[in-house]
Amino acid sequence: MNKEHHYKTTIQWTGNKGTGTNGYRNYERSHTISVENKAIIEGSSDPAFRGDKTKYNPEEMLLASLSSCHMLWYLHFCSKEGIIVTDYKDHATGIMMETANGSGQFTEVTLYPEIIVTDESMIEKANNLHHKANEFCFIANSVNFPVKHNPTVSVK
Repeated sequence: MNKEHHYKTTIQWTGNKGTGTNGYRNYERSHTISVENKAIIEGSSDPAFRGDKTKYNPEEMLLASLSSCHMLWYLHFCSKEGIIVTDYKDHATGIMMETANGSGQFTEVTLYPEIIVTDESMIEKANNLHHKANEFCFIANSVNFPVKHNPTVSVK
């Protein structure tokens, strides 16, 4: 049985400096991202595209979506398999190629999860579950580029 899920966000441009988009350099790329009953996220474009470096850009948000979706599935499968994870941190990276006409696309993302488990006997299975998490991640299943994994699992 397929279940359909619906999501809603509101994006509000906040970069009008009084003259709208009457010139490429005359407006900010600032905007807010909001979802009902959640904290507002301040966004902009990447500084390479005249954005504010202190705000999240869409490319970072895509990377964060892939990383957090993977983590949530991974923790789920670890829990089901009796692998006790006590810490998880990911330093994800992505490569986006810009084309001559100014458009572009991501060509790959690599996740670098650092996982702490409670027992050495869990390490091999913990490493293997990244493949399953990738198979189930909604976001990874929605992109047209590879999402690679380079995990480190240790005991503490």
